Amino acid sequence: MRRILLTGVAAATALAAAAVCAPAATASATARADDGRPHAHHAVFAQTNNPAGNQVVAYHRADDGRLTQTAVYDTGGLGGVLQGSVADHLASQGSLTYDPEHALLYAVNAGSNTVSVFSVDGDRLKLVEQVESCGTFPVSVAVHGDVVYVLNALNGGSIQGYRVMDGHLKRKAHWNRALGLDPNATPQFTNTPGQVGFLADGSQLVVTTKANGNAIDVFALDSSGAPSDSPTVTTVPGAVPFGFVPNGRHGLFLTEAGPNMLATFRVRADGRAAEKASVATGQSATCWVVAVGDLLFVSNAGSSTLTGIRTADHGRQLTLLGNTPTDPGTTDSAVSSDGHHLYVQTGVNGIIDEFTINDDGSLTPIGSQTVPGGVGGEGIVAF
Repeated sequence: MRRILLTGVAAATALAAAAVCAPAATASATARADDGRPHAHHAVFAQTNNPAGNQVVAYHRADDGRLTQTAVYDTGGLGGVLQGSVADHLASQGSLTYDPEHALLYAVNAGSNTVSVFSVDGDRLKLVEQVESCGTFPVSVAVHGDVVYVLNALNGGSIQGYRVMDGHLKRKAHWNRALGLDPNATPQFTNTPGQVGFLADGSQLVVTTKANGNAIDVFALDSSGAPSDSPTVTTVPGAVPFGFVPNGRHGLFLTEAGPNMLATFRVRADGRAAEKASVATGQSATCWVVAVGDLLFVSNAGSSTLTGIRTADHGRQLTLLGNTPTDPGTTDSAVSSDGHHLYVQTGVNGIIDEFTINDDGSLTPIGSQTVPGGVGGEGIVAF
């Protein structure tokens, strides 16, 4: 991560003013769509995070995995740029999140301190509302059942919880927790929290702090979804914990950007996390991870590569499968619902690279898409 920090011009500092947690106005979407295109659930959505006006770009996915742009949707908010970032302006995983139970898509507006909510119909979106993130610079969203949490990155970091009611997010005033990170630590992009997410069983909420604590914070959740007053903190010195995906009911596959590794963690009932296995990618800025079956693909922004890893024995065995080059600045990625195709954002030039996933875990390039206004964009969802 530090290597890519030094390779470009530092971006503008994100807004520092805290949001006022009042209901935001409902807005309508601006779309340019091909009405004749099939409305099958073969779609990919990518967030631009453009500071001049955040947008979600929609693509139709053909059976062979290739993408065709179909529409551009305004979120009604602004993207943001963390100081020091080059390829990854949000420096996070999960900034665009799909809620399959309610057919909703959540997009962070880091520059506006809001979250946009879209309804999803195939490869079409409709903007339903914007809600305040109740913090500064939202970067990640997680959903489990009717419970949604947003992670705010600046001013020490915080989480804010919501419930999904009738297709809208209802803010729960008492579900806000400060993370207590050093608000003055620099550079921002390595010293802000990286992701919020649920364990697979929904009983605990996890936040990674990156270099600002080098910790895995775990909040216990009660039956309503309310978080514990404070998290259980597991410090992993020098690890720079960044992105993760669930492993079983109570585990995580976690990227460690400090040593450029992928690690398996078990989270105990008391919230403490214990590492069970790890493997070094041999690459630079290993930050994002996506899972499909027993395969993991991690993004190495500094090396502009994807590393394939096969897991076994509940994640206690991790086998490197090799590296695949991408366009410059490999960041967030998503896998199609059939498990056959991988789509990865590359932030330096704002390009989505398209791959077929082969049975042996190797990747075959099949094309690429330049996302309009997508330089530094993060957040991608695939169906």
